[in-house]
Amino acid sequence: MKGRCAILIAVVPGLLLVMACAGPDAGPAAETETKPAGTLTLSSTAFAEGEDIPAKYSCDGDNVSPPLAWSEPPEGTRALALIMDDPDAPAGVFNHWVIFNLPAYTRQLREGMPTDAELSDGTLQGRSSFGRVGYGGPCPPAGPSHRYRLTLYAVDEPLQLAAVATREQVLDAMRGHILAQDTLTGRYRR
Repeated sequence: MKGRCAILIAVVPGLLLVMACAGPDAGPAAETETKPAGTLTLSSTAFAEGEDIPAKYSCDGDNVSPPLAWSEPPEGTRALALIMDDPDAPAGVFNHWVIFNLPAYTRQLREGMPTDAELSDGTLQGRSSFGRVGYGGPCPPAGPSHRYRLTLYAVDEPLQLAAVATREQVLDAMRGHILAQDTLTGRYRR
C-alpha cells in the first residue's frame, strides 16, 4: 500500500479518529510535526551580542537609537516589529522602545530614528515605560550592568493597533502571527 492512507474509526472514549499512512510517499498527510519557524538575524554596527552599548545610545549620551540591520525575513512576512526592554529593572521589565508595522521590505533602522508616533512609511511607534513615544535609551540606576534586549519579529500581517500601543498590546496582537524572531542583547551600566 505504498503512499496510501487508511482511516480507522473507533468509538472509544477519548479516541474518535485514527489515521495511519504507510510508505515513503505517504505525503503531507503523514506529517505530524509543526514546521520549523523561519530564521531572522538581527545585528548592530554599534555593539555585538553581549557587548556594552555605547553611552551615545543611553540617557547619559545623545539618547538616540542605535543602527540596526537584519537578514531577509521568511516568506510570508507582511510586517516587522521591534521591542527593546530591560529585564533587569528593579520594578520588573522596563520597556525602552516599541516600534511596529515596519514594511516587510525594511532591512534596517538607521541611527537616531525619529520619535514620531507615525513615520512616513506607515511604521508606528508605541509608548515606552518612560511614558513617551519612540526610543528611550538605557538609563539604569547605579550598580551592576543591565541587559537590554532588542527583539525583532517577522509577522504574517500588519498589527491592527493604533500608534502609542504598549509592549503588551503589541505582543498580544502578534500572538499566532510570528513567523520568526531574533534577539540582540547589549549591556549598560552607570
